[in-house]
Amino acid sequence: MNEEVSKESIRFAFHYGAKPTARVLVRALKAYLAHRANKKNMPIRGKQSVKQLVQQNQGVTSLEVSGESMRQFKKIAGKYGVDFAIVKDKSAGKDKPRYTVFFKARDTDAIQAVLDQYTKKIVKKTKERERPSTLEKLKKLKAEIAKKPKKEVEKKKENVR
Repeated sequence: MNEEVSKESIRFAFHYGAKPTARVLVRALKAYLAHRANKKNMPIRGKQSVKQLVQQNQGVTSLEVSGESMRQFKKIAGKYGVDFAIVKDKSAGKDKPRYTVFFKARDTDAIQAVLDQYTKKIVKKTKERERPSTLEKLKKLKAEIAKKPKKEVEKKKENVR
């Protein structure tokens, strides 16, 4: 919460310990409003809404993505500096959610790089799932060992006089 307060707070610098006058306050407020106006005009980067993406008037392309790991997709897209918007497909079930991802049309090379890296990660994850875990291997080995006959140890007591 402190970070939010510090981001939105206004700092006034007064030299030589002077008390603020009405002119100084008006000038500071005007400077703050000008700063806010410039901040609104700056383009948004990364994840944004479809409306914000379309308002940039650069054309939009879409792509359907499975919802297995949207977090990784966002991370990779952010790494390549791609502007995108994600919309969840409501007709798909909760088991396998589907998303439509909208991109700027001019980002085609970056989009291709993002998709290549994303598919590599998804394929790698599926290969890891196919591989049996170490615990499963251990359980199988235990079962095999349990099936084998155990050696019987004979104990004989000899009386030595």
